[in-house]
Amino acid sequence: MPITEFLERNAEKFPDKVALVELNPEIREKRVTWKEYELIEPTADVPYRREITWSVFNEKANRFANLLISRGVKKGDKVGILLMNCLEWLPIYFGILKTGALAVPLNFRYTADEIKYCVELAEVDILVFGPTFIGRVEEIVDDISKNRLLFYVGEGCPTFAEHYDILTANSSSVSPDIKLSDDDFAAIYFSSGTTGFPKAILHKHRSLVHSAKVEQKHHGQTEDDVFLCIPPLYHTGAKMHWFGSLISGGKAVILKGVKPKFILEAVSSEHCTIVWLLVPWAQDLLDAVDRGDIDLSQYQLDQWRLMHIGAQPVPPSLIARWKKLFPNHQYDTNYGLSESIGPGCVHLGVENIHKVGAIGKAGYGWEVKIVDERGETVKRGEVGELCVKGPGVMTCYYRDPKATAETLRDGWLFTGDMAQEDEDGFIFLVDRKKDVIISGGENLYPVQIEDFLRAHPAIKDVAVIGLPDKRLGEIAAAIISVKDGMTCTEEDINEFCHKLPRYKRPHKIIFADVPRNPTGKIEKPVLRKIYCGESVVAKQNNS
Repeated sequence: MPITEFLERNAEKFPDKVALVELNPEIREKRVTWKEYELIEPTADVPYRREITWSVFNEKANRFANLLISRGVKKGDKVGILLMNCLEWLPIYFGILKTGALAVPLNFRYTADEIKYCVELAEVDILVFGPTFIGRVEEIVDDISKNRLLFYVGEGCPTFAEHYDILTANSSSVSPDIKLSDDDFAAIYFSSGTTGFPKAILHKHRSLVHSAKVEQKHHGQTEDDVFLCIPPLYHTGAKMHWFGSLISGGKAVILKGVKPKFILEAVSSEHCTIVWLLVPWAQDLLDAVDRGDIDLSQYQLDQWRLMHIGAQPVPPSLIARWKKLFPNHQYDTNYGLSESIGPGCVHLGVENIHKVGAIGKAGYGWEVKIVDERGETVKRGEVGELCVKGPGVMTCYYRDPKATAETLRDGWLFTGDMAQEDEDGFIFLVDRKKDVIISGGENLYPVQIEDFLRAHPAIKDVAVIGLPDKRLGEIAAAIISVKDGMTCTEEDINEFCHKLPRYKRPHKIIFADVPRNPTGKIEKPVLRKIYCGESVVAKQNNS
């Protein structure tokens, strides 16, 4: 069945139950304190909190679907979404799907040129965008508006677009009579771009439905669970974790802002039971508690049952710290790619916290294998490329048969991630295939070095990349971000690294910020562009 049927079922089964809440604590902070907010009229300025029920959610999706149909949208057309997280995001997404068209979410960090590139690559017919993107869209409007409609969501609609709120208010709230099946195309997502320009990833409804089943199977969501959604909805990670709420009929809270106190206030006030964090956010929360900036006793947190992390390798030291602070929390991690419709193709499981550091075993409905350069399965303990197979694998890279043939082979998705399996069958990520450093004939896996360095008490974040070297070919360089209020020197790091085998020790230490994309992945191409071929002087840093 298509993913839209879950929404229609919830609207019928839970019509008056809250489906989505949007919290905007940054707006609240600018205007009033937490206690004073109750004295402000809900309509004043931008409201701190908005919500919709399942029936309203479905009605809004229907209205947008009928608007699109009235403008000639049909099965197989594409509608782009360029919005920051907001209450309108998911109803727009489902409105697109209800027409039989494909939803095409776009990264909110894209430049004007990247927006143009992705819109043209995916052959987008209509672009829906919000206030943050007026300037970027205006730069390319003469190019992209020739054969496309532009709909605007928010206040202050520019003259080159039509207003979503006005148009949908006058559209029918009845579900359009469009027949959909598992085999209909549903969405085009874009790769994160950490290894180059983004590719367009084509998925069917079958993939989306499977991701919903995987999430619910792994984390046991019920209609009583409340999911706190912080990462960007354009990415499969946030969306597919939310699908666990969709399939169970549970409430989800869309939080705009990642400060530790914002997260804890949201968990407390909305009674959240499940929170998906990225490594930097979890790190910031722990550091805020350690510094005394956060007093956990001021929040209602007893109902919080599960903290899980995905999108990147998780340092075991981080989870050890977390369990000391939150001993009753279940912990889980998922591995996935947009090509495998997000998280869950490999899954640790809450019962396997003794294996923290591993990404786990094959997820519900998935198969995995680790292969060598010839595509043959390696022996347990050997490093090879991780491959996955299951109902959530993409159809193809849209309009890119060469890349598709390289990545999809006999139904297997070759992930580009290097991994190894331990004696108990648990899979550990070693690194991205393209990030492996070959130094003096030895393969160095940056993730292993990064995990080691994160145990240093002064290190907030770290990335390891290869720099060109005449003698060794490449050397490992560690870019280190130091915790606020602490100091660290190159000598400190070198002494700490004496516990590493000599060939794994970083040859260069650089104190600087570690750039990450919105899904928490380290942007190593950015770091290589900055540091490769340049003479970099390591500096002390106490920021």
